[in-house]
Amino acid sequence: MAAHRPVEWVQAVVSRFDEQLPIKTGQQNTHTKVSTEHNKECLINISKYKFSLVISGLTTILKNVNNMRIFGEAAEKNLYLSQLIILDTLEKCLAGQPKDTMRLDETMLVKQLLPEICHFLHTCREGNQHAAELRNSASGVLFSLSCNNFNAVFSRISTRLQELTVCSEDNVDVHDIELLQYINVDCAKLKRLLKETAFKFKALKKVAQLAVINSLEKAFWNWVENYPDEFTKLYQIPQTDLAECAEKLFDLVDGFAESTKRKAAVWPLQIILLILCPEIIQDISKEGFDENNINKKLFLDSLRKALAGHGGSRQLTESAAIACVKLCKASTYINWEDNSVIFLLVQSMVVDLKNLLFNPSKPFSRGSQPADVDLMIDCLVSCFRISPHNNQHFKICLAQNSPSTFHYVLVNSLHRIITNSALDWWPKIDAVYCHSVELRHMFGETLNKAMQGCGAHPAIRMAPSLTFKEKVTSLKFKEKPTDLETRSYKYLLLSMVKLIHADPKLLLCNPRKQGPETQSSTAELITGLVQLVPQSHMPEIAQEAMEALLVLHQLDSIDLWNPDAPVETFWEISSQMLFFICKKLTSHQMLSSTEILKWLREILICRNKFLLKNKQADRSSCHFLFLCGVGCDVPASGNSSQMSMDHDELLRTCAPGASLRKGKGNSSMDSTAGCSGTPPICRQAQTKLEVALYMFLWSPDTEAVLVAMSCFRHLCEEADIRCGVDEVSVHNFLPNYNTFMEFASVSNMMSTGRAALQKRVMALLRRIEHPTAGNTEAWEDTHAKWEQATKLILNYPKTKMEDGQAAESLHKTIVKRRMSHVSGGGSIDLSDTDSLQEWINMTGFLCALGGVCLQQRSSSGLATYSPPMGPVSERKGSMISVMSSEGNVDTPVSRFMDRLLSLMVCNHEKVGLQIRTNVKDLVGLELSPALYPMLFNKLKNTISKFFDSQGQVLLTDSNTQFVEQTIAIMKNLLDNHTEGSSEHLGQASIETMMLNLVRYVRVLGNMVHAIQIKTKLCQLVEVMMARRDDLSFCQEMKFRNKMVEYLTDWVMGTSNQAADDDVKCLTRDLDQASMEAVVSLLAGLPLQPEEGDGVELMEAKSQLFLKYFTLFMNLLNDCSEVEDENAQAGGRKRGMSRRLASLRHCTVLAMSNLLNANVDSGLMHSIGLGYHKDLQTRATFMEVLTKILQQGTEFDTLAETVLADRFERLVELVTMMGDQGELPIAMALANVVPCSQWDELARVLVTLFDSRHLLYQLLWNMFSKEVELADSMQTLFRGNSLASKIMTFCFKVYGATYLQKLLDPLLRIVITSSDWQHVSFEVDPTRLEPSESLDENQRNLLQMTEKFFHAIISSSSEFPSQLRSVCHCLYQATCHSLLNKATVKEKKENKKSVVSQRFPQNSIGAVGSAMFLRFINPAIVSPYEAGILDKKPPPRIERGLKLMSKILQSIANHVLFTKEEHMRPFNDFVKSNFDLARRFFS
Repeated sequence: MAAHRPVEWVQAVVSRFDEQLPIKTGQQNTHTKVSTEHNKECLINISKYKFSLVISGLTTILKNVNNMRIFGEAAEKNLYLSQLIILDTLEKCLAGQPKDTMRLDETMLVKQLLPEICHFLHTCREGNQHAAELRNSASGVLFSLSCNNFNAVFSRISTRLQELTVCSEDNVDVHDIELLQYINVDCAKLKRLLKETAFKFKALKKVAQLAVINSLEKAFWNWVENYPDEFTKLYQIPQTDLAECAEKLFDLVDGFAESTKRKAAVWPLQIILLILCPEIIQDISKEGFDENNINKKLFLDSLRKALAGHGGSRQLTESAAIACVKLCKASTYINWEDNSVIFLLVQSMVVDLKNLLFNPSKPFSRGSQPADVDLMIDCLVSCFRISPHNNQHFKICLAQNSPSTFHYVLVNSLHRIITNSALDWWPKIDAVYCHSVELRHMFGETLNKAMQGCGAHPAIRMAPSLTFKEKVTSLKFKEKPTDLETRSYKYLLLSMVKLIHADPKLLLCNPRKQGPETQSSTAELITGLVQLVPQSHMPEIAQEAMEALLVLHQLDSIDLWNPDAPVETFWEISSQMLFFICKKLTSHQMLSSTEILKWLREILICRNKFLLKNKQADRSSCHFLFLCGVGCDVPASGNSSQMSMDHDELLRTCAPGASLRKGKGNSSMDSTAGCSGTPPICRQAQTKLEVALYMFLWSPDTEAVLVAMSCFRHLCEEADIRCGVDEVSVHNFLPNYNTFMEFASVSNMMSTGRAALQKRVMALLRRIEHPTAGNTEAWEDTHAKWEQATKLILNYPKTKMEDGQAAESLHKTIVKRRMSHVSGGGSIDLSDTDSLQEWINMTGFLCALGGVCLQQRSSSGLATYSPPMGPVSERKGSMISVMSSEGNVDTPVSRFMDRLLSLMVCNHEKVGLQIRTNVKDLVGLELSPALYPMLFNKLKNTISKFFDSQGQVLLTDSNTQFVEQTIAIMKNLLDNHTEGSSEHLGQASIETMMLNLVRYVRVLGNMVHAIQIKTKLCQLVEVMMARRDDLSFCQEMKFRNKMVEYLTDWVMGTSNQAADDDVKCLTRDLDQASMEAVVSLLAGLPLQPEEGDGVELMEAKSQLFLKYFTLFMNLLNDCSEVEDENAQAGGRKRGMSRRLASLRHCTVLAMSNLLNANVDSGLMHSIGLGYHKDLQTRATFMEVLTKILQQGTEFDTLAETVLADRFERLVELVTMMGDQGELPIAMALANVVPCSQWDELARVLVTLFDSRHLLYQLLWNMFSKEVELADSMQTLFRGNSLASKIMTFCFKVYGATYLQKLLDPLLRIVITSSDWQHVSFEVDPTRLEPSESLDENQRNLLQMTEKFFHAIISSSSEFPSQLRSVCHCLYQATCHSLLNKATVKEKKENKKSVVSQRFPQNSIGAVGSAMFLRFINPAIVSPYEAGILDKKPPPRIERGLKLMSKILQSIANHVLFTKEEHMRPFNDFVKSNFDLARRFFS
């Protein structure tokens, strides 16, 4: 489409971009963010080739979005995000605009796009909370637009200037003039702007003149900052024309400045215009200067006076300060060597300027506004660049008693110095490293005051502060206006964190400090940053703190933590940080926890890089690294309160000497550290990290789950690195290493959805083998949260929280991290699906992980994971307690299972059905196999309470619901072959539970619901029997007999008289399910009557057999009758017929299983059916007989086993022969057995008849039928008929030794002989290799064939006697069965064979053809498969054997080659051997 219809394709891409904007799709997730970025990149690339189409489409989208009416905070945020995405895309498309854009495109851009951009530049003022971001983004679009379309933008500005020159109104629209502030300006463009404004300045109204003055100043700085080299070059090679324009405009502006107010307005522009005239500056610095420049000289004198406070006006002093700062700033872009005059000018003013701006006792201010932060930052940065070592003003700003504004100015100045170093002569930040101690102290004080302010005013929202106008209005704190000092501390704190992010060394540097002091200061710095991460009411600061911590974890930064002992310091400080963050995550005290988890993943990556770098460090450090992970475990949640550390505790733990004595490469920790007393912090951190990752696996946020899974990879990488130090097993560090790696690999796969991802998570949780402190604590913490959430769900909406503590517990329990689940009253909102989804995820997590928590840790296990919480007996309520087989021990897992079972009958009005459904599915499909015994026992105990002391059923709706849920759970559990389930299924018997289930369901009646429950129970019984080998039974035979007795009572047959077709269908389904269950129960089941012994017992068994057999026969008759009724019906009736066919099949199987296991007592009742006058009945008996034979009876050992007695009468029946030699039962079996089972039937019949010496009769009958049905001799035995199967089996059984002896030596010669090593047999010209000769290959093939053929015909004396009998039978079979036309007398007198009668010319050929087709040639073509060779021959030999078999088959068939051209050369050989073959066959 892109190639043939480019316009439509581009429009489609633009439409897709539009449809996936947040304003259309709602809140963005990871998937939509990725999709949006992909669409952006696609449009940016397309714009290089279809620029106009893309820009036009984006402009239309922007216009439509701007015109949307929105309601609500969420919609406002989505609108803002959509506008930012569109503007960013436009900026990048315009930046890559092709140079050959037509004039028409420029016009389009100005007419369509500029008005929309101006919408953001002029209408997004302070009232809009996103005004600054939108204005910045829009200005970027305008900047990119003006790069390649400056003429169009300039034309608009020029036109507006022209309009304003003739405008008579006082209040005019100057928005187009203000575009000067945002456009791309280089030296040439600046010259045009100056010339244009100078030409029209006088004619403009005052308002327009002021707009020009203000805008030109900003246009100048756009030029300087974007093209600094051009400005620098201006002082190397002055440009006269630019200076002339600037001088002209200077004079015009100077004339405009008639009053003090006007002077104050124009002085900043005048100093800039003067800077553009380097020659004039040079001139007025001399004693004798040009009189034309006297106004410039007077201007500078006025500046100095005003700056010194002698200007007579506060306004002029403020304007002079601004102008001097501009002068200082501009001078930094000029190399001192190029023009020293301007620096002399700066030096003459800078002292007064500093005294004015940096006076703590009298802060500089303009009018009623507080200190002008922007101006002070510019001044401080410029002064540093001019004289980096003259830092008196730095000390003033650093002083503790200085206003916080001074601190803010200093920090932001340092940040600008670090991040903006475009020119080579600008000094670097390392000149300020000497002030690191003071900066760290400032950070600590600011942090404390900001946190105290937050404590005093929690969750407040801040309005933009006048203190930081322009600079800080873009910082959005979600707080209300409050104390100015508190707000300023927060702004200062944010700036300081950004400063650490920009250059961590600035605050890490510790000149001339010892190792312990260095570590202490580093710990204090990092601990302060860590405290900021969970501050949800200061999201910008929290985000910057994370970025700063990430930079501090880079390799070069970690080395500065304590250069004397980097590894030990790293473990203590970084682990403490990890522990604190993970503790906050697990308690859900962070709103943006998913983002924090992503950040934590980056931290783990940095940690591993450092460990890898230091893996080969000195042995003492490596020994420490090893010991940090080995020797003890960490307490689970029961003792977690001991590890709850506040800021001071964090400092104490991270401080040097807390648990280690620091020194270079020195560690005082011995090999038993942590086994008694407090474990090392690194081990605590790893455990808490595991807990956090585990608990994120049940998050309703798919992205959070995937991030947590990916973090497991970095845990494993750390273990890999650490285990390599002393060559210990990786499982010493991570016992569940393998499963963690599987979690990591799954995180890279695209998930089909939230449900599928959770299913995969639970499957991996079930594979966790080893109980650890991490998974134990994660399970217990999750269980506590699950219990709270369960109570809230069950009490919704009745219960309201009683106090703030309850509300807080809910806050920690019910996630989505945005707190959207918490209503004002503190109750759960079930209308939010994420709340319930999280509860479901937690339930699945507890089910899947619960099994590993039951395992008792053996004392001989890994040292790392010896019991961390004292002896098992001392742990109150611990999951690690040993479970009794009955599950009576009161452990958290046991309590969880009890609560789950109670939820199986939850009748909550709103979510009861969802809870019941999910509990059923999770317990049945996701439960850890180790919990099966506990589940079975609890289900058994619960269901046993549904009967009174006399055994009568207590029938209630709740009990029935529980029984139905139990049936579904058991079926899912047994049907789901979960890994490891087999070893746990048999640990508790389910006999009692199953019998009680059946006893309860029996009394439910025959209503629709009752029929459905019975059907499900029958299906459960069938699944149970399929898992029979995995289950344990106390009295299996008795149990199964009782189940058969109960279930056969549910078979309705035609006794069901329901008028409703739906009920009839359900009844037939119950019949089907009952019979399928009975089939599985009867397999190998000897009947056991409840009473009777001796002869009476045999009689009772016989009567019981007759009862069941009669029931089954009646059911078969019912099926036949209903099938006849429905034969002509359609639609629904046909569906019923299909049900009946399946039911009939099950009934036949049941009869087969019944008779097979009870031949001694049942054959006497069933044998008569084989002679029943009804054809259908006889056919049924044949089917039953067939099923018995197919069940694997080994008749070849009949005489040697107990089967001889048991099946004697059955064998006689099958081999029964009629007066004319016919085999009615065997032939009937041949008719009813499906083709797929003919191989097995052939084996059984040949074995059976041969054992009775009746094989010849079997072959006679089978061959006669085959000959009758053959169309020609060539098709005889070519198909997969039963006769062919029997012949093949006979050849295989009786001819194997003969073939081995005949072919083995021949094949080995061909394969191993040196004469045949490089011989080719390929005779097809199309398959010949270039180096091969066709004639030679034909001779090779002929030579091999002749060798094999003569060996075969020479072996007639060794041909097995049994196979002679087979061939003779085929040849001599008379035509008494031929087409069933001859009379008995004719049959007796007929001396000709069947084949001779049918194919008189080819009777011998038929025998030979069958022998080679079914016996000799298959062994030649596949000697390995036939067992003659122990490995496959080479491909060239295989090809030769295949071609040879064709020639041999043609000889046997007495047919020449006609179709295959490449085989025709062998016809002479084939024809010449017809007689030899005939004599061999005879």
